[in-house]
Amino acid sequence: MDVMGDKATLLETGRFVQPADREDPGAAAEEMRHRLAAEAGDVDAMSVLGSLLLRRGDLDGAESLLRAATAEGDRAAANNLGVLLHQRGYADEAAGWWRVAAVAGSAAAAHALGRHHRERGDEPAAEYWLRQSAEQGHTLGAYALADLLEHRGDVGAERWLRAAAERGHREAAYRLARALDRRAGAERPDRAERATAAPRRRPDRADDAARTPADEAEQWYRQAAARGHRRAALHLGAILERRGELKEAGRWYLNSAKDGEARAACALGFLLRDAGDEESAAVWWLKAAQDGDGNAANALGALHAERGETQTAERWYRAAMDAGDVNGAYNLGLLCAEQGRTAHADQWYRRAAYAGHREAANALAVLLLQGGDAAGAEPWFSKAAEAGSVDAAFNLGILYASRDDEAAALRWYERAAADGHTDAALQVGTARLREGDEQEAERHLRCAAGGGSAEAAYRLGTLLDARRPPAEAPVLGEPAAEKTECEEWYERAAEMGHRRAQVRVGMLASARGDVVEAARWYRKAAEAGSRNGAFNLGLLLAREGSEPEAALWWTRAADAGHGRAALRLALLYARRGQLAQGQRWASRAVDLGPAEVAERAGRLREALRQELTA
Repeated sequence: MDVMGDKATLLETGRFVQPADREDPGAAAEEMRHRLAAEAGDVDAMSVLGSLLLRRGDLDGAESLLRAATAEGDRAAANNLGVLLHQRGYADEAAGWWRVAAVAGSAAAAHALGRHHRERGDEPAAEYWLRQSAEQGHTLGAYALADLLEHRGDVGAERWLRAAAERGHREAAYRLARALDRRAGAERPDRAERATAAPRRRPDRADDAARTPADEAEQWYRQAAARGHRRAALHLGAILERRGELKEAGRWYLNSAKDGEARAACALGFLLRDAGDEESAAVWWLKAAQDGDGNAANALGALHAERGETQTAERWYRAAMDAGDVNGAYNLGLLCAEQGRTAHADQWYRRAAYAGHREAANALAVLLLQGGDAAGAEPWFSKAAEAGSVDAAFNLGILYASRDDEAAALRWYERAAADGHTDAALQVGTARLREGDEQEAERHLRCAAGGGSAEAAYRLGTLLDARRPPAEAPVLGEPAAEKTECEEWYERAAEMGHRRAQVRVGMLASARGDVVEAARWYRKAAEAGSRNGAFNLGLLLAREGSEPEAALWWTRAADAGHGRAALRLALLYARRGQLAQGQRWASRAVDLGPAEVAERAGRLREALRQELTA
């Protein structure tokens, strides 16, 4: 019989399981039956009664019975005698009895013996006995063997983790999930591949053969979490949150947080904040921060900073630093910079930057650059960029461009653009346009325009516009042609307030005969300060018979330096007979140009002068 031997808990918990009710009549009767049989010389009864007393903590009563049963060859008694002796501090003697039981085939004794040898640094012997235990199907033996193999970097560890996990060992399930998660991370496609990859489908049970390591990791996290493993619940919540299943993610975060996992409490706070429940978020951040979570302390600091409670914010940022979170120093730097406390901002940025915080290094460099110390800023920009700060790479590009080192600037712009920096992609696209490399220019401009750059959208529209064949005159009665891609990009830039794009959209609408749409865009551009918009709006209004309003917009354009608008005003006033006004605007047109406008305006001015002096 392997009664106690296969249920030993000493090495795993450090204590024995006590019976729930010592006065249970049924248990008392069972114990009395075993006692009578043991007194009559029944070896099995001695072993079982010894295990009962061992569990109760009656070591003296258990030892004599276990020794007697062991002397008769009972392997469960030998294992339990080892447990008892280990409890009393006789580790070597315990190992001797475990060996006896293990040789006799006790998987629990082999596990205990393997653990004994590992504690003493004898890994070969530990592996031998743990493998004996694991191969007999002992769950704890399989887990202990996996732990030993994983410590040595042996790939065979996963097999035994899986074996223990499949038998219900929750820590094995968690560690197996972590191993699969790391493998999934190593197998994820790079940035370029992810841009075109199809979304991952959650497999059905019938689709097991197609499961990825990430799918399997989730399965094991779920099993460990269901058995109360708080870190597994945290990781499961993170997986579900990334997938957008926020309700279930919140449930697992809550379970983990209630079990004392500070990171889960922090994550739950962010989930609640994003859902609009800032007050509940603060409660969980407070719990996590009090348990030493620096990220939660930073979140509390940011919350109070947004409310204008700078002293409280500073206190939580300092708490984050005390918890070992370097973001606390960086956030303190941001707080001081917003308050104009430059010296303090420099101090906190430096502290974070020296600890390896790349954005703090970039912020410090910006601070130095704003103070006129370009030489001091450059190494910090470089350090931040080399550590992966996209903003720092872009800022280095700006720094080199200010020194007219276009080649170095372009290298850094390209590096930032490769990591998705919109303004950097615009700079690269513009540089490639200057070089005549339209294909590369288009690629980068599309990236920048897709990232929300109005200037990139306008330049992309201009590039595509130049490739269009000349538009044929519309045939009367035919529907208007569909908008081209270049016009769509112009419109995107125009919607974002780009004045030149607004003028261009107005011109395209006018060419289609859509006067109302053209006027709308010209007016938007003119009101935003575009002299071309004002001039074109004046032309449109004049054609529609609204010459007085046209004159107002031409005046605005001419005052902003538009030569053609000045010439139009000169002609307008000349036709009205206001020769002096016409001569004044003609002189203004001569000064503003361009050459052909200046020539025409000069002739008009001379004619008006002669008329005035006749």
